[in-house]
Amino acid sequence: MSVTSDPPQRPPIPPFGQPFVPPVTDSAAPSRSATAFQQPAGACIQLERVTKIYDNGCRALLEVSLQVKRGEFLFVTGPSGSGKSTLLKLLYGEEQAAAGEVTVNGMALSQLKRPQIAKLRRQIGIVFQDYKLIPSRTVAENVAFVLQAQSFTRKEIHRRLLPTLKLVGLQDKAECFPGELSGGEQQRVSIARAVVGTPPILLADEPTGNLDPDNSIQVIKILQRLNAMGITVLVTTHDEHLVRQSHHPVVQIRDGRLLRVRG
Repeated sequence: MSVTSDPPQRPPIPPFGQPFVPPVTDSAAPSRSATAFQQPAGACIQLERVTKIYDNGCRALLEVSLQVKRGEFLFVTGPSGSGKSTLLKLLYGEEQAAAGEVTVNGMALSQLKRPQIAKLRRQIGIVFQDYKLIPSRTVAENVAFVLQAQSFTRKEIHRRLLPTLKLVGLQDKAECFPGELSGGEQQRVSIARAVVGTPPILLADEPTGNLDPDNSIQVIKILQRLNAMGITVLVTTHDEHLVRQSHHPVVQIRDGRLLRVRG
């Protein structure tokens, strides 16, 4: 989708690297009940006694409570199937809690309607284990796709694209297709796509799960660099060695329950 003029309602956009929180307009404002749940000062994510039960009866999360402060970098560990991915899906509205409350940027997700969930997702970058790149589009086109979907102008897309690719070390791969890249490079494209819109929150679901140790460390360093810019980062992983090499807070999910391991 191409756009030739700025939408009149778009607020000024800060330079890349500065957290960007879109102001809530009247059309996007949550109802009074959606803001009744008060977050502690400085928290951008909170789960309060959250339980998630799937239709088949599987209990993925049991009374999980968690606070994540703005600008924090948090590892969420646990074995495969422990509920790590479910936790992230609750944060961006892909799944709904059976009980308890999930609050992101002051908005209680259980009270938001579909259009409000869509607006909230613009404040969240998401990185997946399997990259989810469009194989028929170049690196530049994959990264720009997010901005096109949000009706950014061509000028603004061009302004953001090169700095974002430089951030992940792929400025020389802009015209390559995903199939021409290594797994580590594809994951870096995925990260660039997730942050090109300067979201204040980044969720990475097993971002190193398909990578060798060297590429895994490179990806974590990029996430740490983004965190240093002010982005709140949550990373799920089952790689205990990778976690031990870092100094960041760690929580663990086992049998659906959450335990604080470090920090």
